[in-house]
Amino acid sequence: MEDDSEPEQSSWAYLPDVCLRHVFHWLDDRDRSRAALVCKKWSCAMYSGSLWRCRTITFYGQPSRARTLEFQSALWYTKKFGKYLKHLEIKLSNPYNTPFIKKFQAITRGLLSHLGKCNSHLVSLSIKYLELDCLIWKNVVRAQFIKNLAAFLKRMSNRLNYLNLKGARITLEEGCELLNSLSSLTNRSFISEINIEDFFSLHLSVYSSALFHQTMSKFHSLTILTFNYNCISDELLDILREHSSHSLCTLNIKCHIHDPHGQVVSGMSWANLAKRAPKLNVNFFFERVMKHDHLARILLVEIPVRSISLRSCYFSDPDWTMRPTLTNLLPAYWHGLQKLTLELNNDHELLDNELLQLILSCKRLLFLKVWAFLSVSFMERLLQNRAERKCILTTIKVRIYTAQDDSTEEEQLLADIYRKFKYLIDSELNYFVITYPMV
Repeated sequence: MEDDSEPEQSSWAYLPDVCLRHVFHWLDDRDRSRAALVCKKWSCAMYSGSLWRCRTITFYGQPSRARTLEFQSALWYTKKFGKYLKHLEIKLSNPYNTPFIKKFQAITRGLLSHLGKCNSHLVSLSIKYLELDCLIWKNVVRAQFIKNLAAFLKRMSNRLNYLNLKGARITLEEGCELLNSLSSLTNRSFISEINIEDFFSLHLSVYSSALFHQTMSKFHSLTILTFNYNCISDELLDILREHSSHSLCTLNIKCHIHDPHGQVVSGMSWANLAKRAPKLNVNFFFERVMKHDHLARILLVEIPVRSISLRSCYFSDPDWTMRPTLTNLLPAYWHGLQKLTLELNNDHELLDNELLQLILSCKRLLFLKVWAFLSVSFMERLLQNRAERKCILTTIKVRIYTAQDDSTEEEQLLADIYRKFKYLIDSELNYFVITYPMV
């Protein structure tokens, strides 16, 4: 007798749609397309808008076959499901010649044109490290790319909430053209987060530009602004106070040795901004700007500093004496500093006592990262103070530089210190400490 009953189905057939979409979420494009061939239900899951809200497209300067297929797939699916897109990231990896840049510009033009017509949901756009000042960007190609991007930003300006153009390295006029496109429809922009770190070309004194000030005055709801110190002026701080003080929470400020940073900014301008923007926190990132007199012009006591990073990038210079910075400048932020990063080639001065005193004086300091010449005993003293609740550090990352080829003895001492404070480290700290020969 034949069995006319239905064949028993796999338990996967009864998986709820929300669970199936979650599974699809973790698959790459290739696996998704294969899974969509299983049955109608899985095919429908493939077309769920929630799967296509985020896209990253990487243009590889020297692609392999696998990378070429990955790029083509990402581009094809971005166009196919572009109407669902909310977060788009475009990466330019190792561009190496002008023909490649021309291809990138042409493909980007088509992609942005398509999204401009079909998409009404995009809230986040990131295109980092364009480096438009490189010679491989010929003038015509560069101008066309900026024109296309500006047109896209104008079309999306009433919805876009986040824009990241870090590393564009663009002229002042071109940069302001792009930023102005975000407010060209209403003469004001309500975008909340902008990253224009290294956005302008090196050596530009953006802080003295009336065009830049006029452009920034059109932003009325900034929450997070990331930029370079060569943009800072009393005028800019007044603009932020007037237009964005109700929303402004974070300023991330990079100061690089090759950027102009000799302008005089008054403490009163910072104080007025901080008073009108009570939620404001300022994070400073210094790259090879280490001299005390340079830092003293920038690190004013009126600034509500939450994080400071000082990096000498392995360079050693007797003029970079860190002691007065640790003892005179940074203690001014004892009430607000939460994160401190020091990467110093301080082979000409020992800073153990000064650094420890600074840490103990900063009552809210949670994160410490130090790459420097220190004695191993510094770690024991630091952990002892932490065990006695004299500081509240939760993250300690230290690379102890040493001039010795063989650091076996120091490593053994560190192991002994770890065993002594193991109960504290394992239960309360994110802890990583090593020695690092600098020979």
